[in-house]
Amino acid sequence: MPDRLLRINAYTTFDMLDGEAHGHDFDEEAFAVLNVTAPRKNPDAVTLELELDNTQLEHLPAHADRVTLSAEQARTLAGELEKYAGRVEAAADDE
Repeated sequence: MPDRLLRINAYTTFDMLDGEAHGHDFDEEAFAVLNVTAPRKNPDAVTLELELDNTQLEHLPAHADRVTLSAEQARTLAGELEKYAGRVEAAADDE
């Protein structure tokens, strides 16, 4: 991603995922970066960031999406991820 908005380094949570963008009149696929961070000093929130590789997108300009979560919201999200990961693993075990 040459026109990257998010900083990618050795600490980035996921630096190459399969991503999708859906709009009213388009569906596009691109590599994605997904990162979870919190400030090192006096952390007051967890930040979840997502950026699709804009060189692979026709309909969207370069952009990154960011959500700020409280500690409680981050734990709720983590719980939901665990629950659905378990469902995916169980389905894979059934195959």
